[in-house]
Parts: sequence; C-alpha cells; structure tokens
Amino acid sequence: MRSQRPISAGRPARSLRRLLTTALPALALGLAGFTAAPPASAQPAPAPHVSRTTQNSRALTDPARQTVHATGRAGQKVATKHLCAAATKPGRMSCFAQRRTDIAQKLAAKVSPDAAAAVSGLSPANLHSAYNLPSTGGSGMTVAVVDAYNDPNAAADLATYRSQYGLSACTVANGCFKQVSQTGSTTSLPSNDTGWAGEEALDIDMVSAVCPNCNIILVEANSANDSDLGAAENEAVALGAKFVSNSWGGSESSSQTGEDTSYFKHPGVAITVSSGDEAYGAEYPATSQYVTAVGGTALSTSSGTRGWSESVWKTSSTEGTGSGCSAYDAKPSWQTDTGCAKRMESDVSAVADPATGVAVYDTYGGSGWAVYGGTSASAPIIAGVYALAGTPGSGDYPAKYPYSHTSNLYDVTSGNNGSCSTSYFCTAGTGYDGPTGWGTPNGTAAFTSGTGTGTTVTVTNPGSQSTATGSAASLQISASDSAGATLTYSATGLPTGLSIGSSTGLISGTASTAGTYAVTVTAKDSTGASGSASFTWTVGTSGGTCSSAQLLGNQGFESGATVWSETSGVITDDTGEATHGGSYDAWLDGYGSTHTDTLSQSVTIPSGCKATFTFYLHVDTAETSTSTAYDKLTVTAGSTTLATYSNLNKASGYAQKSFDLSSFAGSTVTLKFSGVEDSSLQTSFVVDDTALTTS
Repeated sequence: MRSQRPISAGRPARSLRRLLTTALPALALGLAGFTAAPPASAQPAPAPHVSRTTQNSRALTDPARQTVHATGRAGQKVATKHLCAAATKPGRMSCFAQRRTDIAQKLAAKVSPDAAAAVSGLSPANLHSAYNLPSTGGSGMTVAVVDAYNDPNAAADLATYRSQYGLSACTVANGCFKQVSQTGSTTSLPSNDTGWAGEEALDIDMVSAVCPNCNIILVEANSANDSDLGAAENEAVALGAKFVSNSWGGSESSSQTGEDTSYFKHPGVAITVSSGDEAYGAEYPATSQYVTAVGGTALSTSSGTRGWSESVWKTSSTEGTGSGCSAYDAKPSWQTDTGCAKRMESDVSAVADPATGVAVYDTYGGSGWAVYGGTSASAPIIAGVYALAGTPGSGDYPAKYPYSHTSNLYDVTSGNNGSCSTSYFCTAGTGYDGPTGWGTPNGTAAFTSGTGTGTTVTVTNPGSQSTATGSAASLQISASDSAGATLTYSATGLPTGLSIGSSTGLISGTASTAGTYAVTVTAKDSTGASGSASFTWTVGTSGGTCSSAQLLGNQGFESGATVWSETSGVITDDTGEATHGGSYDAWLDGYGSTHTDTLSQSVTIPSGCKATFTFYLHVDTAETSTSTAYDKLTVTAGSTTLATYSNLNKASGYAQKSFDLSSFAGSTVTLKFSGVEDSSLQTSFVVDDTALTTS
C-alpha cells in the first residue's frame, strides 16, 4: 500500500480527466461575496478540458449513482419548513419550497463527493431514470430561474451540488452561471433573504439535475411583489433565455389578465409555473394562459417495467399540489377540457411530495444538504425538460406542446388533492386531470413543437459485413430515440439463415448461402417514428479458402459509441487525448481515482481463415514509478489473455500491437479491453484504429 503520494503531482494538464483542485469552489465563493461557506477542499472540481457533455453523461449513467435513497412514502406526513411566508394580500407572492426538518442537514465538509449514498433525496440520475430523460442534450440552451431577493451563496452552493453528483462545473467564470437583479445588474443585487435563498438553491439545483449541459441565469427580483417579479420575468427573456422557471404564486385577482400581457406573454419562450402547495384551488400565475402550469406528484420506486410509480401529491387537506379552474383567465385554444370555461390548472406535473423529495444544497437559508419538496421542485424540473427538448417555435406558447403529444407522458391516474364538484378538477384519472395535467415526462417528445410525434430515430450504419457460409454471425445494431423511447427492430435482405431480434436489434444465425446481400435495418418506436440504415453483407464460400476481409465494426470509433460495448464515455471525441486518426478514440481510465473501464466487441471469424487482430495504443500516465505497475490494461480474446499493459508502458505516441487469432477461426470471439486504475495518479490507456483482418 502506498502512502503520502500527492494526488496531482507531476500530472500533465492535457492528460487529466479529473483534476482535484480547491481553487474553483473558493473562487465561486468569493464572487458570491460570502465567506462563511464550508471548506471548498471537500468538493473537487473537474478538469476543465473534459467536455461538459461527456462528463455529465457519465455522471448520469454511472451505476454507482443510480441507487435511490428513499426518504419516505407517498403522502406521508413529514416535518417540513415552508421557506417563504404565505402571500397574505393581492399582488404579493410566496415561494413554494419546503425543506424537510426531520432529516439532519449536512455541510459539504461532512460528505465525500464520491459517496452519493451520503446524501438523502432524489439525485440527478434518479430523476433521469424516473422520467426517461437523455443523458445528453441541452448544450447551448439557457434556462432562467426567476425568484425574489438575493442568495449570496448561490454560486458556491451550486458548485457543491454539481460536484457531489459528478456534474461539470457551472460558474460565472466559465460562462455557465449568471446571477443578476431584475434590471440585469450583476453587482447591485437585491437584499439577502434566507427563505428565498432556499428556494433559489432548489431551483438552480433542479435545472442542473435535469439539464446539466444548460446554462443558468438566476434573476432576482427586488421584492416578492408581482410587479418586481414580473420585471424580473421580462429581464430573463431580454437576456435570451428560452426557458424560464417560476416557483412562486399567490391568490387570483381580477387584475391578473393585465399582468398576463405585461409579464408572461412571451411567444417562443417556455415559461413554467408551480401550481402551488395548498392543495385544491387555483393560483396565479399558474393560471396564466401563456405559461405551463406544473402540478406535483409523489414519486416512488416500483417493481413494474418503468421502475417508478406516481400519484397525486397530497399530504393533508391544506397541503398538496394545487389545481383548479381560473376565475379570470381566458381558456387558451389548445386546452380542450369541457368542465372549466376558463383556464384550467395544471398542464403537466413532476415530483413535489417532500416525503419523496429531492436532494438540495443550501448554506444561506439552510445548513447544507437537505431534502426538499413542493411544486417549487416540479416547475424547474419541467423547465429543464423543455430545454432538453430543444428551442421552442418562435411564435409558439409551449404550454400547448404536451397537448399534442399526450402519448409521450406518464399518465398519473391515482390520488386527489381535495374535494371538488367536478371530479377531474381535483382527482386523477385516465387522461387529463387538474392535479397532474396530462402526466409527467416520458422522455422529451411531449415538450417539442409540432403536431407529430416530435421524436426522431437514428440507426447507426454498421458498415459492410462479411461472413463465410456455415459460419455463425453476430452483429449488434445500435439505434437511438430522441425521446428515449423503447425501440423495435426489423430487417430486410438479410443473408439466408440470419435474423434480427425485434427487441434487441441483434442480428444472429448461421449464414448458409453465398452471395452479396443488400440489407436494410429499421428501428421504430411506439409513436411510429422510425429510422433505417442500409449496408451490404457478403457471404463467401467456406472450405479451404478464405476471403480477405476486415471484420470489426466501427473499427476507428468514428461512429461514436456504437457497435462496441463500453463503459459510459470510453469512446469519445474529447480532445484531452490525441487520436491516432480521425476524431474519436477509446479512452480507458485516466481519472486518478479507483476506476474500471471496459470496451468489447464480439466477432465471428470464418472457418479456414488466418486472422490478425491489431490496434494502436498510447499510454499516458502521471505515475513516476519505473518498477511498479499500479494501473493496468488487459486485452483478451474470449478467455485468452493476449497482453497486459500498465503505467510502465507509457510513451509519447501510439504504437501498433498485433496478435494472431487464427486459432479462433470458425467461432465467435469477444475481443475486450479492461482498464483498472488504482486510487491515485492517473493513467490513460488510449486505443484507436483497431482491425481484425482475415486472409
């Protein structure tokens, strides 16, 4: 066992995937003008050269972060603190954030950033799993959060939240985060307020959780008066945000139709508004005809296919998601329920029950990590989903989108938020209802423009294939759906003896007839969206002769993460390590912490063939030892180990490796790279331009 080794000593900056540094959180803290936050050393920041998309995708798909740390049961009465005072008069708004007081808060210094289990509440990975959200998307999009008063710790607390879950840094310095007043000033901010600070922490954390590649603007109104919040709303749009989240509201009044026009009539901008936390009853601005009213659910794990279940959030007769028929606001043309002559609240919903709440980090209004709930959580979640779905149509009011894509939502059919004379106003059922609208996100398709499915299916072309007669074939078709929906596969023109698995996309069987076949594979989702790819498949005669061929698919990784099976993010176009050729390579390890990466592909070698497996390898390391192999890369063909490399094989460039696999002719073999890194000092194993040639 090694000891007293400096974690970052001697590392070349271009070869690091993650740099443990204390500078960034400290800088963010200084920018916020507050110095009493927890030690930044507890939160390592990622190396700046790693692409945001790659890092965030890894964090959201990391199996270690998929565990759900449940904190209660749906509808369970738990001790909470309402962070803002109730709105007691017209024109005064209240935030809806609730913090659990029955779960001890923890400062970052008491929590390891690599131990997601140390933090209670739903994580970004949990939300992505529950709502079938893509781990990529949102790049270039800006989500604005509108709240009242100032949170002086917003930037530093956001850095802690994102670091804890492995998300890329989102700071003022890198242009991802901006904190402004209702006039757009970055220096003259409103007065501090501990209650609204907790609301702001919840909002920006939820946007980060759902859309970690998005930029965030926190716009702070001078007060909780509707005129100041409305001015902040307009400023958010003026600053270029196409998505604006609002986790506040108050009682309806006859003046609100004028406020609609002044503050919320922004075509081409998706504006989300919390439906309120006081159970059945309409609230403004959720009843504005120009916004998406977001209701609240209780979200729990389930043994069903989805893995999750939802019901209307209701804790008591006075606490739960809001809903109802507006007394004043006109019914928009896209809303077609017949029981309410004016605007009906809500449109869609997401988790809000504090008993099944989300993890949030707040050190100004709170004391660190805590579990939060309220429809203050659901509004920024839906704003993030809109951002993942793409820029709205320039003349659209995106609240109408879910009404055109109802099949792309999880219908919430159980629970109520009170008593009402028109059942669907307060009780969930099949289809539309007040408490949950049309339901919760199932991917992003329900939040896209147009009247079609809004989804696209992309099938990766595997390239030309060759097989000898009498030989087993195995080819995995890779496809993706923009809404994350399940795909079914079909194929035409396959060689005789081969078939494709409708649910797996795996082409397999034994080719029986020689010839050249024109193959088309198609992937289709439940909405009817489909995509196809065409390629040739040559079946040669078997026996004492062998056709020369290259058998590996996506041999230079230029098709991205296709054909190969990989640990998330191994195949990458990250410029942190140079490729041997093209734009992509396979980068295993390089974290400077305990980590394992794998990369594999199964291939059938025809009988009677001489087969040679080659690849280019570059080993880059911060290890200084010349005698001890701390980090290792093992290359195998089936159960046979072909070679083992380590930090001792470091080199300035690539070297080609070659192995004779003729002994595997007539069989299907899995070629696999396995990289194992120890607890400190990175070693990067970079593989490129692979080939398995027959002759």
